[in-house]
Amino acid sequence: MIFLRFLSTISLVLFVSCASEKPTGKTEAEVLFKEAKILMEDGRYILATEKLNQLKNQYPYSFYATPAELLQADILYKQENYVDSAAAYLLFRDFHPRHKEMPYVVYRIAESYYQQKPDTSDRDLQGAVEAIKYYKELLMRYPTSKYTKDGNKKIAECEGMIRDKEKDIADFYYRTEVYEAARWRYLDILKNFQQKKLRKLSMERIVETSFYMKDYEKCIAYADKYYDFLGKEGKKNTKSFKNKCKKNITQ
Repeated sequence: MIFLRFLSTISLVLFVSCASEKPTGKTEAEVLFKEAKILMEDGRYILATEKLNQLKNQYPYSFYATPAELLQADILYKQENYVDSAAAYLLFRDFHPRHKEMPYVVYRIAESYYQQKPDTSDRDLQGAVEAIKYYKELLMRYPTSKYTKDGNKKIAECEGMIRDKEKDIADFYYRTEVYEAARWRYLDILKNFQQKKLRKLSMERIVETSFYMKDYEKCIAYADKYYDFLGKEGKKNTKSFKNKCKKNITQ
């Protein structure tokens, strides 16, 4: 029994020794960086951050000072602290524009903003707007990056949310008979979105709202401008409003 206890104690000591063994490195800065990385991978983010702070304070000019900045941004991202991770990645991008990991950095900036967007389009979509901005930067600057496929997919998703929100706002003004605001919104949709169904609806609504505002000359002008782009039913409705406008002008 005593022998078994002795073996158990030895095994425990060996296990603890292996688990707490420091990584090797040529410099203390390298050791600190490796320790922080291991701690981050284990989900021990506070301890990892402490190691990086120690590295930054004691060895600010070390080779590992720059990788430590990027690792700190990664820790913030893994902690789901997306506001601070976006700021950290942006700071890294601005201070190290030629760094070899720049495609990853720009992608993570976009991802940090993407994670801040809401699940539905009826809330603040600033996160989606910023995400699109940096996904597009990624595609423009690093078109062969492995992140481009995901970037394209998420641009389409974010643009869809923004498009839905703009339509909902325009439709709300239309339903509540705030026609001037509705027309302005539908005109803005035509400037910014290419979806055919939405564009056709917007064209029809621009003609209609102009009529309801008694802006008959613009109603006719818009009807002439959009007529060829509309479907059969849209052309019929647009022509009807155009004729009504002409009658009101001649009266």
